Amino acid sequence: MKPILKTLPVIALFLLTSCTWVKLTAAGENVAVLTAAEVANCERTGTTTVSVRDKVVLDRDMDKVALELRTLARNRAADRGDAIVPATRVEDGEQTFTIYRCRS
Repeated sequence: MKPILKTLPVIALFLLTSCTWVKLTAAGENVAVLTAAEVANCERTGTTTVSVRDKVVLDRDMDKVALELRTLARNRAADRGDAIVPATRVEDGEQTFTIYRCRS
């Protein structure tokens, strides 16, 4: 078997585990990720729990998983507020965010 054919599955697996699949929507662009201190004067409007695959044969990079979770949360929160604050840590590809409305 040619060496290139032997490495093809490894290359494909690397590409699958390193891709970012979640895209920020236009509405999600208007939602900021803030800290609890930064939303002290904002109105809490709810929560959202988001999840992505944290494993595609191998464990995915945790920074990419966290970024995708933040992006999903921003997209989902857009109709209920303009800021989110992480309420939990990332666990098994899932995270909960609290949604706030800070602008009138």
